[in-house]
Amino acid sequence: MKRYILSLFLAGTMLMGCGSKKNVSGDLATKTAIESTIDISAVANDRLPVTVDPGRFERDTVVFRLPRVVPGTYKISDFGSFVDDFTAYDYEGNPMQVTRLDTNSWAVYQGRSLDRISYWMNDTFDMEGSEKLTPFSPTGTNIAPDIYVMNLHGFIGYFDSLQNNAYHLEITAPSDLMLTSALPITGERKSADGMKTVTQFRAERYFDLTDNPMVYGDLDVEEFQVGDVRVVLSVYSPNKRHSASSMKDAMYAMMKAQKQFLGEINSTRRYDIYVYLSDHSEGSPKGFGALEHHTSTVVVLPEGMPAESLNQQMVDVVSHEFFHILTPLTVHSEDVHYFNHHEPTFSKHLWMYEGLTEYFANLFQVNQGLVSEDEFYTRMVQKIQTASTMDDTMSFTVMSENVLDQPYARNYYNVYQKGALIGMCLDILIREGSQGEKGILWLMKELSAKYGKERPFVDDELIAEIVAMTYPSVGSFFEKHVIGNTPIDYEVYFSKAGLHMQESLIETNYVQNAGANIVKLNSENNSIDFSEAVLNNSFWKESGALPGDVIREVNGVPVTLANAEEIFVEVYMWKPGADVNVKLEREGEEVIIERTLTPSYTMGQTLVEDPNASESQKMIRSSWLKG
Repeated sequence: MKRYILSLFLAGTMLMGCGSKKNVSGDLATKTAIESTIDISAVANDRLPVTVDPGRFERDTVVFRLPRVVPGTYKISDFGSFVDDFTAYDYEGNPMQVTRLDTNSWAVYQGRSLDRISYWMNDTFDMEGSEKLTPFSPTGTNIAPDIYVMNLHGFIGYFDSLQNNAYHLEITAPSDLMLTSALPITGERKSADGMKTVTQFRAERYFDLTDNPMVYGDLDVEEFQVGDVRVVLSVYSPNKRHSASSMKDAMYAMMKAQKQFLGEINSTRRYDIYVYLSDHSEGSPKGFGALEHHTSTVVVLPEGMPAESLNQQMVDVVSHEFFHILTPLTVHSEDVHYFNHHEPTFSKHLWMYEGLTEYFANLFQVNQGLVSEDEFYTRMVQKIQTASTMDDTMSFTVMSENVLDQPYARNYYNVYQKGALIGMCLDILIREGSQGEKGILWLMKELSAKYGKERPFVDDELIAEIVAMTYPSVGSFFEKHVIGNTPIDYEVYFSKAGLHMQESLIETNYVQNAGANIVKLNSENNSIDFSEAVLNNSFWKESGALPGDVIREVNGVPVTLANAEEIFVEVYMWKPGADVNVKLEREGEEVIIERTLTPSYTMGQTLVEDPNASESQKMIRSSWLKG
């Protein structure tokens, strides 16, 4: 998963009927596919009806759950809180007594009589911005006449004892809705009047069901081939500002470069990219980023971004998700392989799952010529600066294992900052030890060959295994900076590649100055204000902005706590040459900044090449960036 939170807020089978149509002469639930239905054509009060029909149980107590946490995320989602009218039926069609055990769990204590379960499912997008706990947007669901986001973990639950059973899923939908699905379609039929389409799907187990999202709606779809991978790009843009065709070239160039970077690693024949572009309307998603799956990713980004900025964000976000095919989708621990949706345990290795994935998403771009070396250096320095605003003495392995709890949860964003930098330092150390012949990508290929999708590693043994495959310096680094709590001196590792840091005037964005936040949350007034750092940003200083100014409106959109993340992600992506209008409040008076954007500068650290670098240092740098 990649979450874009600006550090502004770092603080084939037809459905069988039930009852008389089911063979009840001794079938065991553990040996029978679970029959599930969702009826999109029967929306009521912004809810969808769901049924889940297992085989016959031979036990008294049956527990049914919706996921509390889903794989690839590191926060509580509580999908059970979106359920209404949960009802269990016996084989005579009578409602049964049900006990709700907690937010996500229901128990039936006459399990031998249980025929099926039905309930209504609310979507999550509508709840974002309210006081209700809501899942991260790309993990969530949407129910609207023109767009249904079907992350299936948000609709279909599981029986505790049947998570390895196959699922037969049947979805009924209006025939005018386009469907794109990562879950294989096994059958399809039309209603007698042609107004509805009934589509059947099969998943081998609950994980496979939830690992394959789908979308129904007013979609723009483009398909293209990258080597032997068929890529399906599905875009929902409510105001038609962007299209799949306008993103296609950037996605093709990115995935072609990724395939070249990865070499022989290849784990899928089809890859789906679902893009939901959010406007500021009521019910639109407010959390930006993506969630990875084995053969697909769901992306949520602001619709208001300019095409060039959107395409660059798509490259950064989708490349991160695609690189998850290395880890944790291929190389992963037992915690991931046997994921418990209700009471998950977490691996020690978020430095690898998210950090290394983020590092690869940046490294491949300089390796394949999509960005310059200077741009790559700038990105790494920005990560150093952002990481410095978080707890730099926190053990990464301890944080990873306890990521749902405080104080670790509020430092989770550091997996994309310091986690990526850990990957960078390891890469340089392996390059140094191997005289440039090996790097961190080599290591991940070796681990992929040893483990793979169906064989997890033992969590406590991975680091020792990596050290045995590499060099003592790698072991020392892990002990001090990943297991231990010693901050990393990045100059040491840059020096090995003939680079050093220096202070100079650097170009920055319109939300941050070299890691310092220009805007901040004012909890006393429930407003978004300019911070002291605004005076160190050339554009805002020239525009007359002052610390303490309340930001009331950006380009005609009022700023609220509910939509602030949406708005400032767009501000973060502003480019020189665009016209902007910002309304401020200063001591009760309105102040308007109406300008054409100019490049914005601040003083900060930059990474430059040492003119006196040795041949060995130059070799390591060349191997690191282009090897």
